[in-house]
Amino acid sequence: MANIVAIVGRPNVGKSTLYNRLTESRKAIVDDFSGVTRDRHYGQAEWIGKKFTVIDTGGFVHGSDDVFEAAIREQVHIAIEEASVILFVVDVTTGITDLDDEIADILRRSKKPVYIVSNKVDSAKQVNDSAEFYSFGLGEPYNISSMTGSGTGELLDAVVSHFEVDEDEESELPKFTIVGRPNVGKSSLTNALLGKERNIVTPIAGTTRDAIRIHYNQFGHEFLLVDTAGLRRKSKVNENIEFYSVMRTIKALEDSDVVILMIDAKDGIEAQDINIFHLAEKNKKGLVILVNKWDTIEKDHKTAKQFEDTIRKKIAPFSDVPILFTSVTEKQRIFKTVETAMEVYKNKTKKIPTSKLNDVMLDIIENYPPPSTKGKYIKIKYVTQLPGRSPMFAFFCNLPQYIRDPYKRFVENKLRENFDFTGVPIQVFFRQK
Repeated sequence: MANIVAIVGRPNVGKSTLYNRLTESRKAIVDDFSGVTRDRHYGQAEWIGKKFTVIDTGGFVHGSDDVFEAAIREQVHIAIEEASVILFVVDVTTGITDLDDEIADILRRSKKPVYIVSNKVDSAKQVNDSAEFYSFGLGEPYNISSMTGSGTGELLDAVVSHFEVDEDEESELPKFTIVGRPNVGKSSLTNALLGKERNIVTPIAGTTRDAIRIHYNQFGHEFLLVDTAGLRRKSKVNENIEFYSVMRTIKALEDSDVVILMIDAKDGIEAQDINIFHLAEKNKKGLVILVNKWDTIEKDHKTAKQFEDTIRKKIAPFSDVPILFTSVTEKQRIFKTVETAMEVYKNKTKKIPTSKLNDVMLDIIENYPPPSTKGKYIKIKYVTQLPGRSPMFAFFCNLPQYIRDPYKRFVENKLRENFDFTGVPIQVFFRQK
């Protein structure tokens, strides 16, 4: 089960700064003006061996007619519905506002674990001031400073107490998850593969309400196929449709081996798709990109190549991914999708014998050694594949601290050239011999 932590609160209380702190990134824009976070950010975090996804919602503004504020308000409700744990961020320097009371009222009615995060606590006096947050009736406030990181350790200890460490999958079957924006043809693909109308298909975005797991066993292939959830409710605010899709996609994505990312040939690959692609990459999932509705595009002999080049540029640097052009309605190349996903799964679970790895890679490294640094020469003596759910390789050398990123990319590219890891993120580590 995916673990999702949603950060909610009124504007300008420091939600994005806390998000950046938890995910160790600078992805969310931080500013002193309220309402800077109009979109949502989601990223990976880890604490004491437990991984989870953090979602930074926009600021909650109650009763506003402004469309952007209405969108943010709806996102908070969605976050409450979908998250495993909710962090309710308040600002100790301003105390309780009417907005805080309204959010607390909504949170009290939710049955999810809620933690009050009293932010901007930088002095003993402010620790005392935070006592007023007990009045929310949501338990003890956690005093933190998201700018400096103080207090976040105790908060995270409490948050991850609700999560379990990943255990081995209950099923040995490969899990393929179909993801994509609403109405790109995910359910139609599932029905076409099964040869029957298992899922409801309509032109309305969001027909699929929950992730549907289907045991597929045809034509010599056996796996679990997951058609990811769309939306529960219609909304005039398009951004919310996108956000809700992401929330439910994350849950299914984290439980899969290979992610089949469907995009609409008419729209091309959009920011939403790229976000999900990189999330799958960070989670070390296999990836296949499916360009659906290809029959609706006017094309010549160069169209597919140009389309493919555009996609690879947008998903760089990890662009060693199979791209298929399909039409589900015309049954074009839909079974090729299954074959390609199986190949990517085999690449993901592939184990290279250590002797073969050393024969190939040490020869390449001898011809193209790492550049010397400060007059010191780096000698790589040995390479082995590490055990894990995705390909990881350890190169043992005398001075691993002097290996730079360009050389790591060079080594990764050579591994891909010689051992075929198409569609799979690989990790390369340099260790002290």
